[in-house]
Amino acid sequence: MNPIFAPRRAADVSDLIDRCRLGLIVSGTGEGLAATPLPLLAKRGRDGEVTELLGHFARSNPHVAKLEKNPYARALFLGPNAAISPKWVSKPQWGPTWNYAFVDIAVEITFLPDQNDVAVRQLVSAVEGDSWNVEQLGDRYESLIDRIIAFRARVVEQNAVFKLGQDEDRKSFSEILAGLGDDPLAALMRRQAEE
Repeated sequence: MNPIFAPRRAADVSDLIDRCRLGLIVSGTGEGLAATPLPLLAKRGRDGEVTELLGHFARSNPHVAKLEKNPYARALFLGPNAAISPKWVSKPQWGPTWNYAFVDIAVEITFLPDQNDVAVRQLVSAVEGDSWNVEQLGDRYESLIDRIIAFRARVVEQNAVFKLGQDEDRKSFSEILAGLGDDPLAALMRRQAEE
């Protein structure tokens, strides 16, 4: 990875996960690869770095059995991204590119069936805030909670690429922001460009 495209702060990765929320858990065994999109919560260390992810699978998902055999996986998050058009940039011979934020975290997954309720409540709180809670499901909640299995994914290694125009001159960078308008990518580019 080109160091110019590294996130500026450790908390940038956990912030991106909070904004994306949906990650892709990918793992492999001798039986092949498996991938499952799941909403995930990032747990943070003192400096804001991601130390683990919390989520839950449907018990019926065949991916669970694969992870029970081999608990190592990747958690992938694709943040705001967009094609950057040469039409936006006044620099001669400037070509198209793609700006994006991408996080690839190697994890070791531990299933925690006794923490299903905790995992669901934490995820609901993160997504819904105070506007909704599991009690509103009434008796249905108990049948739903039995159909999932919570897990903790301990971070083994983390790679993040925030390719957000850091290699552009100031004028080109400003032109790209103008071309993006109110796209969420523009806001992320501005945050990463802050001194």
